[in-house]
Amino acid sequence: MRYLHTMLRVRNLDAALKFFGDALGLKEVHRIDNEKGRFTLVFLCAPDDEALVKQSKGRPAPTIELTCNWDEESYGEDRYFGHLAYEVDDIYATCERLMKLGITINRPPRDGQMAFVRSPDLHSIEFLQKGAALPPQEPWLSMPNTGHW
Repeated sequence: MRYLHTMLRVRNLDAALKFFGDALGLKEVHRIDNEKGRFTLVFLCAPDDEALVKQSKGRPAPTIELTCNWDEESYGEDRYFGHLAYEVDDIYATCERLMKLGITINRPPRDGQMAFVRSPDLHSIEFLQKGAALPPQEPWLSMPNTGHW
């Protein structure tokens, strides 16, 4: 068994690609526009996973599959999948960069180990510090949680 992808429904593909591509740095590796089904699938991977995706021979893995239905649908705020998790080299630098892009840090990395943000479609994204936790530091140490995560 191997990880293939996590499918996330999105309402606005452009906003989702701005978040996952521009802010998080994921790369688009495959796209399917399905006229009959009236939806678009966009597969994204982390830059370090591009070689694995190329080896997957037609089944992009490991990836995130963004599914955008062309007809207006109401998804609500349901969180059926849980969250996506990414390991990062410096959790503080990652959160600082995201904040500069206008992204709310819903659960700040007070412990130097873990943080959560949410995408424009309210998907939870977890960041975990690679290796040992970084020493706690401000402004993260005293920053409260914001909203849901």
